[in-house]
Amino acid sequence: MSQPILILNGPNLNRLGTRQPEIYGSTSLKDVEEMCAKRAAARGHTISFHQSNREYEIIDWIHDGIDNAAGIIINPAAFTHTSVAILDALNMFNKPIIELHISNPHKREAFRHVSFITYAATGMICGLGVNGYPLAVDAMADMLAAGSDNS
Repeated sequence: MSQPILILNGPNLNRLGTRQPEIYGSTSLKDVEEMCAKRAAARGHTISFHQSNREYEIIDWIHDGIDNAAGIIINPAAFTHTSVAILDALNMFNKPIIELHISNPHKREAFRHVSFITYAATGMICGLGVNGYPLAVDAMADMLAAGSDNS
């Protein structure tokens, strides 16, 4: 079986569905995981889905993914704007990376306009709510089918 698509979620996303529903909606992270698994299966892939409020866990999952994942979809949440360490880990991953945001950070506070993660990302999806997740799975499946790398 092929390697899974690694889907990583950063801090506070464990509260998805109850945290600021006016920004993030009312869908839970478990619901998002189910959406992604269903979409991936329809495209002939599996997922490995994780969430952490701890930067080091996200870095460890990226390190593991270097040898064990086909691509990474990452919603780094607040780590987007602060984590050079996650960027450094992603820079070691030589496969497709999609940066994902539920909201559009460019329509929010000025400090959210800067993303360290973008420097490593193959592409970005933002502002489409949780519907961005299955779209990211589709985009990743397309890149994998085309043999895309992280260039």
